Amino acid sequence: MEIRVLRYFLTVAKEQSFTKAAEQLNITQPTLSRQLAALEEEIGTELFVRGGRTITLTEAGLLLKRRAVEILELEEKTMEELKMKDGPVEGTITIGCGEFEAVDTLANICDSFLRKYPMVQINLHTATADAVYEMMNQGLVDIALFMEPFNTEGLDYVRIHKSEHWIVRMRADDPLAQQDFITKQDLIDKPLILPKRMNVRSELANWFGKDFNHLNISFFSNLATNACVMAMHGLGYAISIEGAAKYWDQDLLVKKRLEPEITSDTLIAWRRNIPYSPAVTKFIEEINAFKA
Repeated sequence: MEIRVLRYFLTVAKEQSFTKAAEQLNITQPTLSRQLAALEEEIGTELFVRGGRTITLTEAGLLLKRRAVEILELEEKTMEELKMKDGPVEGTITIGCGEFEAVDTLANICDSFLRKYPMVQINLHTATADAVYEMMNQGLVDIALFMEPFNTEGLDYVRIHKSEHWIVRMRADDPLAQQDFITKQDLIDKPLILPKRMNVRSELANWFGKDFNHLNISFFSNLATNACVMAMHGLGYAISIEGAAKYWDQDLLVKKRLEPEITSDTLIAWRRNIPYSPAVTKFIEEINAFKA
């Protein structure tokens, strides 16, 4: 499976037409069709649904599209890193993270780093911990922020000594918004919006105790921003860490900490024993210096 053919495949998937894709690739349509027919034969399955006015992808085609994008991104990243081995520190660092208070600490590290290495570009990828971890194992993410509990096997990391407090967000006109804090008794019969990640949800299960299995759960959300939108529309009480929606307007949503208090720590992590580009290596040095 050649990189060139994967580019052909993605172009057809984007244009939904062999003719348009061939024009964009500056090759003939029969040549393109032969290359992709050979790819289907190599894989052993059809990638396209043919016969309509537009070309669509089969389930196998959709899977290949996702993997092809990852392969081409990794190829681009690898070529970039090889070119800059002996030159000045430049290139791209990809950081994966959720919505944490610790992103403030990350911003301080980035600020210090970019003052020293202004030619480096930093890409922030916001996603769930599981998605970020998968991308890290695929080489698509260099550095990641993870909230504990998290399995750190195979990772080097620095723990950020700035605990994330768990809170409830609700509309400003909600009666609970007048309280200083929120107890589990306040929430037992309320519609709740909980984090989707199982490890994090287990922390809340411990806090609610035996009442957890009887909660009225309206939504699970993998990002707190979407949970806050639902809460703003009165569809539930969004439980998340405080930093997940730090900059939401308090006139729209009020935040109240849980009582008894729950806190979680955050890690800045990277894969152990991996040969990194100079830019990533310098960034890891910056993380360790910041810790010190």
